[in-house]
Amino acid sequence: MIYTTLCGQMERWRLKLIFTLVIQMEKFFSPADILLAKTDLTKWSVIACDQYTSEPEYWAETEKTVGDNPSALKIVLPEVYLSGDNSQRINEINRNMKEYLESDVFETLQNTMILTLRTLKNGAVRKGIVGLIDLEDYSYEKGSDALIRATEATVVERIPPRVEIRKDAILEMPHVMLLINDPKKTVVEPLTLNVEDYEKLYDFTLMQNAGSVKGYKIPDETVAEINRALETLKNENDGLLFAVGDGNHSLATAKECYKNHNGSRYALVEVVNIHDSSLEFEPIYRTVFGADPNALINAFVEAMGGEYEGADAHNYTCVFGDTETKLSLKAKSHLAVADLQIFLDEYIKANPQVKVDYIHGVENTKKVAIRENGVGFIFDGMEKSDLFPAVSADGSLPRKTFSMGCADDKRFYLEARKIK
Repeated sequence: MIYTTLCGQMERWRLKLIFTLVIQMEKFFSPADILLAKTDLTKWSVIACDQYTSEPEYWAETEKTVGDNPSALKIVLPEVYLSGDNSQRINEINRNMKEYLESDVFETLQNTMILTLRTLKNGAVRKGIVGLIDLEDYSYEKGSDALIRATEATVVERIPPRVEIRKDAILEMPHVMLLINDPKKTVVEPLTLNVEDYEKLYDFTLMQNAGSVKGYKIPDETVAEINRALETLKNENDGLLFAVGDGNHSLATAKECYKNHNGSRYALVEVVNIHDSSLEFEPIYRTVFGADPNALINAFVEAMGGEYEGADAHNYTCVFGDTETKLSLKAKSHLAVADLQIFLDEYIKANPQVKVDYIHGVENTKKVAIRENGVGFIFDGMEKSDLFPAVSADGSLPRKTFSMGCADDKRFYLEARKIK
């Protein structure tokens, strides 16, 4: 009898311990009550709001494609439309969110994680997991030792306009992508081995020739396995589990709303392995407006100590009008973009009429520079293998250092979550 009672107590202790460990692990990454639109998903799903910021024609074509259909376009604010007073657009967004919830636009996928298979324009397939992270685990402060860290310097001035959009919103739609450093491919990739056994949630073509995407419900019993693998990665990467690959300012906005505006403590994100073969790092170039091209370029050369032909030089191509100027300058920083950004920050302080935009793609940079009478700066990018060591060592990179693929490869808004 005593033996039986003792065995029963030990079993209860064992189950309690297992339950406690699972709860602790799921703090890393958890299922969510995900809202999925019950409509034409090709018209519903639109590219991240921070893309094509200097190309209003892209968004005009998106509006034409969407028409009168329910769409994520109507509950986000593309940055191309940001102005001094965004209140009218924000009020319209909030009305649309309320209408969509009340008119049964969505179905609710309770306690769900989603495996995503995104086919890019080049045919490669990017694999990811959509789930919840705890904003208590995230910091955008340089030098932070948080579980989730920014990869780029956060421009705090960019947060308040985004807070105005989010603080009264009742829904969130993520374009945030978090990276894990998983060279052994223990977290995301094993899920694809049994994908045919999973429930398919969506499978459709993305608008404007951006490829396609499929989504599958991850079985409940697999969530603990995911978190066990994540815990191992955390230990292998000195406490850095997730690095923000895309959407850092959106995540910083979510954190700000959580801290100061009674916002949700959690955020919906997609997790992707930095070692996914489809994932290519592309430089984000700079286009400068409101400056005399020759004066700007000469000032940059002077700030860098003059022309330099050594092996450690950073090389730049400066585009304005029908002119391309090649520069070879002595490196002051590990990355070419860092030297350029430091210079531009100081130049703009001294010349406040000068503005800079961040452009994806060589041809887009040239096109915008020519069309808008700007100066485009093109340079070599960083290798993706440098990212986690750089964030661990230096805290963060210069803002807008890299892009994961071209603009059309960015995450499209698709899944939603109720946050109020």
